[in-house]
Parts: sequence; C-alpha cells; structure tokens
Amino acid sequence: MMKRLILTRHAKSSWDDPTMSDHDRPLNERGKAAAADLGEWLASRGYVPGEVLCSDALRTRKTWSGIAPALPGSPELILKPALYHAGPDVMLAVLKHASADTVMMIGHNPGIAEFASRIVAQAPLNPEFQRYPTGATLVVSFEAPSWQGLDWHSGSVRDFIVPKEIAA
Repeated sequence: MMKRLILTRHAKSSWDDPTMSDHDRPLNERGKAAAADLGEWLASRGYVPGEVLCSDALRTRKTWSGIAPALPGSPELILKPALYHAGPDVMLAVLKHASADTVMMIGHNPGIAEFASRIVAQAPLNPEFQRYPTGATLVVSFEAPSWQGLDWHSGSVRDFIVPKEIAA
C-alpha cells in the first residue's frame, strides 16, 4: 500500500499591519497568486489530497483556499491548531492520525523545513529545499500500509517546487 504526503508551507503573508497578531496575518497579493499557481501545479500532476491537515492560522487557511479551486473533488479540510508553528515531532504525530491515502499538510517554518528534511530518505537536489520558502511544496511517497507506522527518513521524494519555479 502506498501513502502520499503533500507538504506545503503557507504562501507569502502580509506584514502590512504591525498590530495584527501573527496568527491572523492574511496572504499578500503575491501569496494569493502563488497559492492559485500551486493548485494548478498539483492538479496538472494528479497530486490530489483526500484530506488536508491545516494549521488554523489565517495564512495557512487562505493558502488552502487558493489551492482548492484547481483540484477535482472536495478534499476534507481538517483544521489542526497543533500545526500552528509545530515542530517536526508534533507534525509527525498529527500525520499518524490521517486517514486518506493522500494527505496534504499545510504549516509553518521553521518546523515544516525540519519535518521535510527528516521525513525523506534523500533530499531533493533543489537548493531551495533546505530553506523551504513560502509556498514550498514537497510530494513524498511511503511504502506503508498506514500512517501510524510512519518513521523518519522513510519517504521517497516524488516532486518539490517553489512558486517562483511555477511562474518561470
């Protein structure tokens, strides 16, 4: 049985209002465009999640809102407050409770970058992988009957993209 993870860092957010809480920051215009581009990219490659595990921050929810229209079907969105600025161990624990064969997880740096580097057996050659900039998306496959048995360094990279590479 194959499991697939689509791991996305939220798109570029706005810093226009310095009084706004970090949790409530929206996407800026570049982030909105990048989210839509990511949706098109995912759809064009057949990377369609059955469920989406998403931090409850506004910028992660808006990233999903930008991606979703390009994807067929209606993947279930599950807001996970534990993913807000989560470290890799928390992210792995959340993923182990997933039920769909293809799961998208939308989160934040620095945790998502560390999670990405620890979940794959071999990192992609893309120099942006270690930095995991806004909108970075990793697609990883696992030879596993369930998410519960997942462990570090067990994933095979299928794809990795950052929004500026889509628009190029």
